[in-house]
Amino acid sequence: MSPAPPESWHRLHPLSPVVRGGRATILAFILLIPIAFGGDTLSHETPQLLIVAAIALAGVVAWLVTRWRIEDDDLRIETGLFRRQSLRFPLAQVQAIDVVRPGLARLFRVAELRLRMAGASGATARLAYVAEHEVEPLRDQLLALARGARHDEAVPVPAVEPEPAPQEEHVLTIVPTGPLVASILLENWWLVVIFVGLLVGLAVSPHKVGGLLVGGGFVWALSTATFVWRRFNQQYRLTVAEGTDGLHLRGGLVALTAEVIRPGRVQAVRLVEPLLWRPLGWCRLEVDIAGRQRRKGEGEAQRGQLRTLIPVGKRSLGIELVDRLLPDRPRELSPPPRRAFWKSPFRYRALSWGRSDTCVATTSGRLRRVTCWVPLEKVQSLRHVQGPVQRRLRLASVHVDTAGRTVHATLRDRDAAEARDALADLTDLAREARRRPALA
Repeated sequence: MSPAPPESWHRLHPLSPVVRGGRATILAFILLIPIAFGGDTLSHETPQLLIVAAIALAGVVAWLVTRWRIEDDDLRIETGLFRRQSLRFPLAQVQAIDVVRPGLARLFRVAELRLRMAGASGATARLAYVAEHEVEPLRDQLLALARGARHDEAVPVPAVEPEPAPQEEHVLTIVPTGPLVASILLENWWLVVIFVGLLVGLAVSPHKVGGLLVGGGFVWALSTATFVWRRFNQQYRLTVAEGTDGLHLRGGLVALTAEVIRPGRVQAVRLVEPLLWRPLGWCRLEVDIAGRQRRKGEGEAQRGQLRTLIPVGKRSLGIELVDRLLPDRPRELSPPPRRAFWKSPFRYRALSWGRSDTCVATTSGRLRRVTCWVPLEKVQSLRHVQGPVQRRLRLASVHVDTAGRTVHATLRDRDAAEARDALADLTDLAREARRRPALA
């Protein structure tokens, strides 16, 4: 059977340069305000007009030289004026597909499709931006191709077709706003202490504190407020739902994000319990997905981070989601030998590990307790490490490495003989787990 012919080339939405400009668009608007409402002649505003014209020209040229289409099971994007680039992204390697709607995109009713590919150094597939009504059909088509569906069975895009029936999904949780705000304040309690200290200082000696804020303190306060705002904006009303094609995540206050995490693409799962959260029974659940490393075109707040499934929630809810992601996770964990206390006195009580035939789990932490689960089929390497103190105490650690950069399970401070047996055991189980999908 001959392969299906490729689609015709498509362009991004005509307003894409305005939205992609972001801060440049806002700057151009600010520069045009005095011209529109001022009384000076245009000759006095020549520098501002030249800046605005340069910004507009760069955006239009970038839009004109960018086009995309689907060829067989690949997404092909061509861009560049002087240095032409033709990028191909195999849809079979897609880890997740995000729909991102920043503030300007919501204003102009457009959205960005962001395909996260496997590997730590591959380019990011970004369609920024397409019309809002075309985003969901296009994502459904790409997900179908990623699952192995034939291109000629997919719905043509971006031709406008009748609205398809929405996919059934089961909402698992919606993060409430109150606990989210409280969790941010409790985890960053030192910010609250500093803020209260500044208020007291303003009441006692306003001139000294005011001078501090006018100086370097203002820059620090601005960066801190930006960090807190980004976290609140990204995690506001985060909704986790279970669909036929994986877990659906939606959330955001100003910038809306929608993401689908396909089954079997999770590299590791991490459950974090900060010190001040534990009396309330709260936790944070995060997943590490291949391809979610630093990418060109993403904000600093998104680079190198895990995907948060539950920003804050009861531990029982976190364990329920872990069971959905890793149903064969180990249920019983064993503590370290007593002599490990002399090596790690502050986290001795938090250390443990366990394994099943398909998954390994570890716990650790000093002030915050961290539990990691790693599917053995995702293990890239296993390392046996024994430092000088560990050799003296007949202890050793086994590191379980995955393709992700953040979550690495570690069997920390185990008996030396137990660590050697665990290394051999996990090596055989990981080899068998990686072989099992190929035999299925």
